[in-house]
Amino acid sequence: MTAASFAQHMVNGISLGSLYALIAIGYTMVYGILLMINFAHADIVMMACYFAFFGITAFHIPWYLTFIGTIIATALLGVTIERSAYRPLRDAPKNSVLISAIGASFLLENLANYIFSGRPMNFPEIPFLSSIISVGSIKIQAICLFIPVVTVVCLCILLHIVNHTKTGMAMRAVSKDYEIARVMGVNIDNIISITFAIGSALAAVGAIMWGIRYPGITPYLGVMPGLKCFIAAVVGGIGNIKGAVIGGFILGMGEILIVAFFPQFSGYRDAFAFIVLILILFYKPTGLLGEKTTEKV
Repeated sequence: MTAASFAQHMVNGISLGSLYALIAIGYTMVYGILLMINFAHADIVMMACYFAFFGITAFHIPWYLTFIGTIIATALLGVTIERSAYRPLRDAPKNSVLISAIGASFLLENLANYIFSGRPMNFPEIPFLSSIISVGSIKIQAICLFIPVVTVVCLCILLHIVNHTKTGMAMRAVSKDYEIARVMGVNIDNIISITFAIGSALAAVGAIMWGIRYPGITPYLGVMPGLKCFIAAVVGGIGNIKGAVIGGFILGMGEILIVAFFPQFSGYRDAFAFIVLILILFYKPTGLLGEKTTEKV
C-alpha cells in the first residue's frame, strides 16, 4: 500500500468515524438520563434524510435553510416520540419501555415506507460539499473534510451545555438520581424532552452529512448505521458522551482500515463492529469509559 493510498483510507475512516460518533451521542444521552435504549433513534436519522430530501427537491428551499429546518423538525420529532411513546410509560417496568421503543422504530419505518414508498431516492447533490479536492495524488470529497469539523464543533457545544449550563446541571442530576432530582425541584419531564431534542438534532446533523456522503435513501436507511452507532456507544461506555465519540471513531477507522489492509474481507466489514463489541465487553463489560454502577435494593 502506498502512502497516498493509506492517507486516502485514513481520511475516509475519520469521516465515517465522525458520523458514527455524532449519531451515537443520541443513544448515550438518552441512556444516561433514562437508562433505556431509544431504538427509534436510527429511524429518526432516516426521517431526517427524507426531511432534507423533500425540502430541497419538492419545496425548492435553499439547501442551507433546508438543513436548518431539518434539524429543527427532527428535534421536534424526537420530542414527539418521547412524549407519545415513552412518557406514558415513565413508571412502567423497563421491559414495557423497551417494547414501546421497538414499536416506535417499526412505526417510523413502515410510515416512511407508506408515505415515501420503498423506492430508493438519491440525496440532492450540494456542489459545495460534493466537490472533489485533489491533494497530490489523493482525491478527497469536500464533505469528508467537513464532517470531522462539524462533529468536533457539535461535541464542544454539547459538552459546554452539559458541563456549564443550568440545563446541563439538571441533566447530570437526573442521570445520577431520578427521584432526588425531582425532590430538589428539577422538572424531570422538561429535562428529558430537552435531552431527546438535543440527541435528535445531532442525529439530524449526522443524517444530512450521511446523505451527502452516501446518497441513497430508503425507509430502512437507518437500520445498519443505527445498529453500529449503538455498538459504538456501548463500546465507549454507554451513558458517557466522550466514550460514544471514541467508540464511533474505533468502528469507523476499523471498518475502513480492515478493508484497506485485507481487501478479501471487504464483504465482512459489517461484522467488524460485532467482533469489536464482543472483545470489548469480554474484557471490560462497562465499555472503555464506562463506570461500574451499584443498584439499591
